[in-house]
Amino acid sequence: MFLEIITPDKKVFSGEVKLVQLPGSKGAFEVLTNHAPIISTLSKGTIKVVDQNDQTSFYEVNEGVVETKANKIIVLAESA
Repeated sequence: MFLEIITPDKKVFSGEVKLVQLPGSKGAFEVLTNHAPIISTLSKGTIKVVDQNDQTSFYEVNEGVVETKANKIIVLAESA
């Protein structure tokens, strides 16, 4: 699945991933391959990303929005 984390200033992350954990405004949630389409708001917190090589990365974000559709995840964050 493909993930992009974008802020108004720059593209923070772009690449293939196995798992993404997000700080949803109603609680944290994970997205795995073939997840149902979803649009959600994000609150201030940490995005956990596990890439294809099982390397884990963390990104601190302020509020934002995430859209997941057809194994593509786009995170639009105010800052990261």
